[in-house]
Amino acid sequence: MATDFKSIPIIDISPLVAKCDDPKRVQDPDVLEVVGQLDQACREAGFFYVKGHGIPDSLIKDIKNVTRKFFDLPYEEKLKIKLSAAAGYRGYQRIGENITKGIPDMHEAIDCYREITPGMYGGLGKIIEGVNQWPHDPPNFKYEILFFCALIDLSRKIMRGIALALGGSADEFEGERAGDAFWVLRVIGYPGVSNTNGQNAPENDIGCGAHTDYGLVTLVNQDDGITALQVRNLSGEWISAPPIPGTFVCNIGDMLKIWSNGMYDSTLHRVINTSPKYRVCVAYFYEVSPTYPFYALSSLAPGNDPHTVPSLHEQPNFDAAVEPLDICKEKTGGIKKFEKAVYGEHLASKLETNFV
Repeated sequence: MATDFKSIPIIDISPLVAKCDDPKRVQDPDVLEVVGQLDQACREAGFFYVKGHGIPDSLIKDIKNVTRKFFDLPYEEKLKIKLSAAAGYRGYQRIGENITKGIPDMHEAIDCYREITPGMYGGLGKIIEGVNQWPHDPPNFKYEILFFCALIDLSRKIMRGIALALGGSADEFEGERAGDAFWVLRVIGYPGVSNTNGQNAPENDIGCGAHTDYGLVTLVNQDDGITALQVRNLSGEWISAPPIPGTFVCNIGDMLKIWSNGMYDSTLHRVINTSPKYRVCVAYFYEVSPTYPFYALSSLAPGNDPHTVPSLHEQPNFDAAVEPLDICKEKTGGIKKFEKAVYGEHLASKLETNFV
């Protein structure tokens, strides 16, 4: 359960990144210090920044640039990859098409999901069957975004730290729980506030309404210099999460809340861009998948087969039954606080109500 936190903690995870796969990691005082900080952040805020992550600044800059170039295109050009139910809810959505709790969000986006062949998950996965729609302009957009798969390795290491923080083994969230990876990636653009004395201003200023994420963990790359992300504490105050150069914002989602039996809560957050500047971010939602090893960035260059590239956002097995871990039940009085949930059903219910 979140507390009355007043700021989002910053965690230097470099010891965890360096020694995550070392069998002696649990004996390393620096790793254990990171694990303790993760535990505190997940208990108190459900949000934290990570630094010392090892992702090159040049890579992050390239992704920002290609994302901005796409959103700068004429509307008619962006509509060439328009999101639709027939496309499995993949593609471009214009401003106001994404809905949060019945209210249109003031952002545009490209939504991408793991490509699912017909019948892969039976009737459960039918809603999300399809292939991703990638723009042809700007050139190499697809491959620049695929570079974000470098975050697979980072996210896996963060989740190993969280597993240790909960008192489990480092691979608690691997294997059967999340071995058949599903992923979601959102590239998002938030218009700036109009500076024409209210003329041409949107009907509301909520870039994305208050919500929790429905996966395990999320990593967000924010535009520098624009504070828009807000996180709600226990008293209902909205605490800003400003962009900090060299960091990613990380937060936990609904599935981890269930697996942890409520020890870690998925915290409400929203986006309000009060700046006159256009804001871009890439939201990368992750659930560990040991079936995808870390791939060298060179393997993602244009010309290589994109189907051999690992997923950008690892979710639990689409049909995985998610319920409190025994070790978490023991730590919370032996009472199971949440009933079993099926990840695919949870995602499908969101998709069917999230768009106009």
